[in-house]
Amino acid sequence: MSAGMMILTVTAVLVFCGVLQRVLDRMYMRDREALAVIGAMLVGTLLPNVKLGPVSVSVGGALIPVAICVYLLIRADESLERWRTLLGSVLTGAAVYGLSLLLPAEAEELPVDPMLLYGLAGGVIAWVLGRSRRGAFICGIAGVLLADVTTAAVNWAKGIDQQLVLGGAGIADAVVISGVLAVLMCELVGEAVERMVRRTSAKGGDQT
Repeated sequence: MSAGMMILTVTAVLVFCGVLQRVLDRMYMRDREALAVIGAMLVGTLLPNVKLGPVSVSVGGALIPVAICVYLLIRADESLERWRTLLGSVLTGAAVYGLSLLLPAEAEELPVDPMLLYGLAGGVIAWVLGRSRRGAFICGIAGVLLADVTTAAVNWAKGIDQQLVLGGAGIADAVVISGVLAVLMCELVGEAVERMVRRTSAKGGDQT
C-alpha cells in the first residue's frame, strides 16, 4: 500500500472514531460524507485513468480531490477567502515546481521518494498560505497538480512529447499528503493558538 493510500485509510479510521469531527465541521462535511469521499478516492485510484488527448487523469488521485476543492471554494464564506485561496494555490504550485527543479532528476539519488517531498513541501506551504483549514486543503491539492501541469507545459514547449498524468501513481500520494498535511497543521496550530488565547484571557480575568 502506498503512502497516500495509507494516509487515506488512517484518516478514514479517525473519521469513523469521531476524532476529526471539528475538522470536518470546518470543511462543511459530515462523517458519512467524508467516509464516502475517502472510499471513492481509494476505489478511484484502482480505476483506469480518463484520457483526454495528451492528458491522463486519475479518478481517485485528481478528479475527486479537485471536485472537493471546487465544493469547498464555492462554500467559502467570503470572496476574499476565495481569492486568497486561489492565489495560495498558484504560489504553492510555483514553490513545488521550483523544488522539482532543485532536486536531482533521478529518484535513485534521493533517500526518499521525491513525490513524498513534494507532498510535504506542498502541505507546509499550503498551510502558510491557506490561512484556514479549507484554504490549506485546496492549496495543498491544487498546488501539487498545478506544479505537475507546469512541468508538462514546459516540456511541451521544448518539443518533448510527454503525456501529462494527473493524480496517477506517485502524484496521487503527493496530492493526498499535501492536502491532508496542510489541514492537520492548520488544526494543530489553530488549536494551540486558541488554547494560548484562552489561557491569556483567563489570567487577565483573574487579575481584574
